[in-house]
Formats: sequence, C-alpha cells, structure tokens
Amino acid sequence: MKKLLIAAFVLSGLVQHASAQTKPVEVSRIVNAEIDFNNLVERKGIKAGFLAVADPEGIVFKPNAVKISEFYATIDKQPGKLTWKPKVARVSANGDLGFTAGPYVYQNGKTDDDKVFGQYVSVWKLDPTENRYKLLIDLGIQHPEPESEAATDFEEPDLTKQVAASKDPFNGKRLIMDSDKILNQLQGMSARAAYKEFLSPGGMYYFPGFEPIKGKEKVSDFIASEGISISSQTVNAGRSTSNDMAYSYGTARIRKGNIVNNYNYVRIWEMDATHKWNVLLEIFSTVE
Repeated sequence: MKKLLIAAFVLSGLVQHASAQTKPVEVSRIVNAEIDFNNLVERKGIKAGFLAVADPEGIVFKPNAVKISEFYATIDKQPGKLTWKPKVARVSANGDLGFTAGPYVYQNGKTDDDKVFGQYVSVWKLDPTENRYKLLIDLGIQHPEPESEAATDFEEPDLTKQVAASKDPFNGKRLIMDSDKILNQLQGMSARAAYKEFLSPGGMYYFPGFEPIKGKEKVSDFIASEGISISSQTVNAGRSTSNDMAYSYGTARIRKGNIVNNYNYVRIWEMDATHKWNVLLEIFSTVE
C-alpha cells in the first residue's frame, strides 16, 4: 500500500509538472514586464532602469545602434522624468519573444512646456536561466501631444501559426533577413506597393511627428499623401523558436516631400495562416 501511495504521489507530481510546462503563454507577461520596467525607471531613474532590464545583446539607437549596457554604463545619471504605458502587446506562442508599444512622456523640467510626447516600441526576449524578460530593442519617436488616449490592443498568441523549430539554428534568422531585404528592395521601387505586399491587414506604422497609423489601407494612403519614398538597408534580425514572431532592424534614407533625412527602423514580423511573413509593426526614428 505504501509503495502504491508513493507511486501515486510521484505520478501526480509528473502530471502537475507536465501541465505547468504546457500552460499557454499569456500576453500579460510581456505587459507586466513593461510595467515593471516603467516602475523601476520611476524609482531609480532612466540609467539604472535600463541597465537593470537590458539583455546582454540589447540595443538602443543613440543615434546609431549601440548595446544598452555599453551606452548607459558610459553616461552620467540621465536627468528628467520618463513615463510610458503599454497599449499594444504581442507574445510568441512559446513565450520567448514579444513586444509592447505605446505612448511616453518625457519631462526635463517643472512645467508642462517641458514635456515631450511620443511613442515607443520595445522588443523583449525571455531569459530562460532567470525566467524573466529582458529588453532586446528599444526605439521611440516624438509627436505632438495626443488629443485622446489610444485603445488597448493586447492579443494572445495564435497557436495555429506555430511551426516546428528548424533543425538549422541559423535558418530562422536567414529567412527573416531575406524577407526584410526583399521588402527594402520593393520600398526602393514603390513604398505603397511594398506595404500592400508585406503589411498585415491590421499593421501599425510609426513615423516621427505623427501618431500611430493602423491598417494597410490607411498606411498606404499616408505614404501617398506625404509623398514618402524610402531607401533602406537591413542590419540584423531574429525570431522566436516557435517561428510565429520575428523582428528586424536597419537604416533608411527617407524623402518626405522635399525633405530628406536618415532614419533607423525596427520591424515586428508575424506569420499569417498561409505561413507567409508579414510586417505587423514598423517604426522609423530620425537619426539626429
């Protein structure tokens, strides 16, 4: 009887462990990581906050891509108050990659005239040894103070899009790099045609001076109305091991009407039902 009880206890433990292992990933984990990051910055300051959450390979654009740890380790404590709020969030099916985006406010003074408004995009990578998310990419844009608060857009991962991991560990990155380069080539010929081909139906577009634009048709209309032409170059990319979410980043030279500027870009890629990679979000930040 004692042996039967021990066996039953062990079996129960194995079942509970298996259940924990197969528990669906929830997007709230990414959202909570971002909220904790914001709270940390409020308590300890911008420099200490970024250093505390940085992935070893994490980057910011100051103005070019530089490791978070290297940039913040070499500057004095950054003045001012920075606050933000995640309004968009996604996570991969296996939870190893995700992103959030939303509005931020930076104030380096005591009056409302000192406030700077904008949008940020953060890419998070799960550190399996610490079982917590670390900041892989952070990029932001400025725009005028918004007239209203954006709607919340948190979406759970679609497990039907999950694809078995490739036996070639470099193949996943190579596919995203190739997709990014093809999109850049199309942008060079026609930005509107490029977005019609690669942007998800609910794709999001972040451009300096403007609040986020959502939807393939609205983005296409914006490109046309602003007279935007783009010449871009891929720098790097990566994707989740569940093969349903990816990111890429690079540099761009954009003509908007008669004005030409240099930019950094970050793209979030998602796989559709046909296993085609599309851009869910793209953000351009001016190199200053």
